[in-house]
Amino acid sequence: MNSIGFDNEKYLSLQSEKILERINSFGGKLYMEFGGKLFDDFHASRVLPGFKPDSKVRMLLKLKEQTEIIFAINASAIEQNKMRSDIGITYDMDILRLIDKLTEIGLYVGSVVITQYCSQPSANKFKTRLENLGIKVYLHYPIAGYPSNPQFIVSEEGFGKNDYIETSRSLVVVTAPGPGSGKMATCLSQLYHENKRGIKAGYAKYETFPVWSIPLMHPVNLAYEAATADLNDVNMIDPWHLQAYGQTTVNYNRDVEVFPVLNAIFEHISGSSPYKSPTDMGVNMVGFAIVDDDVVSESSKQEIIRRYYAALQKQKQTGNASDEVKKIEMLLNRLSLTKDDRRVAKAVNDFSEQYNNPVAGIELNDGTIVTGKTSELLGAVCSMLLNAIKVLAGIDDSVLLISKEVIEAIQKLKIGVMKNQNPRMHVDEVLIALSVSAQNDENAKKALEQVINLKGCQVHSSVILSQEDMDIFRRLGIDLTCEPQYESDKLYHR
Repeated sequence: MNSIGFDNEKYLSLQSEKILERINSFGGKLYMEFGGKLFDDFHASRVLPGFKPDSKVRMLLKLKEQTEIIFAINASAIEQNKMRSDIGITYDMDILRLIDKLTEIGLYVGSVVITQYCSQPSANKFKTRLENLGIKVYLHYPIAGYPSNPQFIVSEEGFGKNDYIETSRSLVVVTAPGPGSGKMATCLSQLYHENKRGIKAGYAKYETFPVWSIPLMHPVNLAYEAATADLNDVNMIDPWHLQAYGQTTVNYNRDVEVFPVLNAIFEHISGSSPYKSPTDMGVNMVGFAIVDDDVVSESSKQEIIRRYYAALQKQKQTGNASDEVKKIEMLLNRLSLTKDDRRVAKAVNDFSEQYNNPVAGIELNDGTIVTGKTSELLGAVCSMLLNAIKVLAGIDDSVLLISKEVIEAIQKLKIGVMKNQNPRMHVDEVLIALSVSAQNDENAKKALEQVINLKGCQVHSSVILSQEDMDIFRRLGIDLTCEPQYESDKLYHR
């Protein structure tokens, strides 16, 4: 378990060298569209064991003196309170979070651009809030026919009506809290304005997936398709690259489809295009830092199964994920995988056949599987958690880490005072109770010290968990899946 398949230091070195090379090729200024997440690219760290979730930021720190960051956010996303589902905050709040984090480590955030701006009330409030915080804000507007009318786009009525974003460094990173934020359009608009001012500047794209230098059907690339099943992204051979160079590379459908239009926009801006293919636009060196293909292949297969469970859960909760489920089923079939290939899920499903109540299991980092079942005092995942840390601490299964009296006191508070209907504790409540017990109980103290070693473990539940429990597992760094069914037949579930 936890084998390394990716050399992160090699990746950082190769990536920073490639970006410097691209800056120089454009005469000293590069607008780089940054896809994916800056600090918390957990998908990449799951499918490429050894990849650090903050690798993009680490790479930028190598180029700190040359780097300026622009955040793009779609005005409609602000108006609709669009959420980052992985951390549960809105796109506009995530920009504030990211600016704080980047500034704390010494990276320079130059400004925020609000794209597709049409005087939306929420966008106006966000603009005012940013300006009151001392952050420069620029506005970009909808362009009729974008991106299919290059002649109009590259005109005073197109890019020309956008604000020109003042920048001061050679590498301008354009990033966003999520997809659909207008990163590419922001870069192209800047190229138009720079060209008008006689400033040489170029554009490049940096996205981790799909990995252009490995096969189309490699599990790493298929895991990306599973991750973007809701967007209907499809990996494909880059036909433009194949035609230009006779070399087979991987890209995805949206970039391949839009490339002729992008090429035309480049030609309208500067008279010629620097690129012959979508692959040419990228600077992704991930594939060259894979050091154990078997490890990353197996990790990617497991990610696809986790994504399948997530889609099934979404379908159960919303009724709106049938296309995602079908697409990921196709990927599973392509790799001859089933849900039973997730060891902890099979163990839980086999275990649940013996009980009428929910059960849960965890696969520890050494491959040991520990289970837990629902009792009068604890839910299945809480029992499982306590059992797991007892195993890690070498504590006998019969030892009570939290006394019955403490649990009952908490239940009395939850039911009698807080008017909760479910008396059983959530995972965070169990951990707090364990922390209190650890002050006077040596076994509880030893068990509590093992919680950190749950990071990277795999958990499966026979029922959909509460949002509180799902959030805690995410914060503990545990990969969670659930069977797509609720504990009860009630219509309302928190």
